[in-house]
Amino acid sequence: MKFIDEATIRVHAGNGGNGCASFRREKFIPFGGPDGGDGGDGGSVWLQADENLNTLVDFRHQRVFRAQRGQNGMSRQMSGRGGEDCVIRVPVGTEVVATETGESLGDLTGHGQRLRVAAGGHGGRGNVHFKSSVNRAPRRTTPGSEGEARELRLELKLLADVGLLGFPNAGKSTFIRAVSAATPRVADYPFTTLHPHLGVVRVEADKSFVIADIPGLIEGAAEGAGLGTQFLKHLSRTRLLLHVVDMAPLDGEDPVQQVRTIEAELARFDPTLLGRPRWLLLNKADLVPESERSAVASRVVAALDWQSPWFIISAATREGTWDVCLAVQRFFDANRPAEAVDDPRFGTDHDDDGAGR
Repeated sequence: MKFIDEATIRVHAGNGGNGCASFRREKFIPFGGPDGGDGGDGGSVWLQADENLNTLVDFRHQRVFRAQRGQNGMSRQMSGRGGEDCVIRVPVGTEVVATETGESLGDLTGHGQRLRVAAGGHGGRGNVHFKSSVNRAPRRTTPGSEGEARELRLELKLLADVGLLGFPNAGKSTFIRAVSAATPRVADYPFTTLHPHLGVVRVEADKSFVIADIPGLIEGAAEGAGLGTQFLKHLSRTRLLLHVVDMAPLDGEDPVQQVRTIEAELARFDPTLLGRPRWLLLNKADLVPESERSAVASRVVAALDWQSPWFIISAATREGTWDVCLAVQRFFDANRPAEAVDDPRFGTDHDDDGAGR
């Protein structure tokens, strides 16, 4: 399936039904009076996170969604039926942005979480509400109000604990293949990875974490060069970044300069990413003579003045990769996230009033 992580849709909530102007007419009741009922409320539009979806590709074919209109009021003071809500399923990790204002409406990060993005209109009032001592036969009613209509931009940001970043051909895909069951394409040319991949690393029976491999970054990625600008946002949810660097690049590039270039792109795209825990993985150690590995690694670490953990690994031979996984799990065990706080903007499919307006 083609990976789609952005989509623009148009949503229309249902209008409220109109109030009814009616009078009671029955045998032996010559002055029955007004009995027009109210219109029903229009349906709302909801987004609901579904863990069975992993891409926004469905929105390439359907871009407009409408909730049902409320039914008009009827005689005998009968109110119209409310319109049915429109529930749109989206992948877990979808952020919703109003395109007109750029405002973030919400972030769906849990299965079953719901977000109302367009409220249905209210039903109009029937003429029964307008009777008085001086107006025994009112013909006044009110129409139903219009439902909200807006254009939304959906952005899917992968939910991963660990994010891999680095230059093309640094060995990120090989690393994720070595430590998980993910099978991204691997080849000896740049930009082999064209869309993100997720892999689950299971350290123990009840301990695991999710790792994300995004396409390689190059200089200018934050401004649109290469593929990185499309996928840098997937790093925003990660709790730990693993910076993969080729110890012995065939093109003669300096590993230190490559790290500095990536840091500059992160700072331009989102400065908070630089403040996130980031470890250095000096990859492709199998291409460096064993007697020279420590010296090469020490030079890179010293030139960078690197203060965070760093590792010498070979993703191709899996040398050192398990030590990285164990260290990552220890990091997560020592830095457990705070419990999530309920947000009143959201509901779940188990809420009693989940379909309310």
